Amino acid sequence: MAVKIRLRRVGTRNVPCYRIVVADQRSPRDGRFIENIGTYDPQKVKNNFQVDLERAKHWISKGAQPSDTVRSILKKAEKAQTAAPAAQA
Repeated sequence: MAVKIRLRRVGTRNVPCYRIVVADQRSPRDGRFIENIGTYDPQKVKNNFQVDLERAKHWISKGAQPSDTVRSILKKAEKAQTAAPAAQA
């Protein structure tokens, strides 16, 4: 079974909002998924995503392939996580 980490649309018409999910590659975009690992709201300017990086790394280590958009969101989340402890100190 090929597993992908991708976006699942849950917003209403003209107000998109997405969940970052781990799903079988063959399932439809808004269909069955294995696990919900975050959210993405393109309407917001800053802090428009929330991701459980530990679960994302777990699934990537198991062979899950992130989509291009999710890959960029994960990159931003890792960057924000490394910057947050430095800002608190």
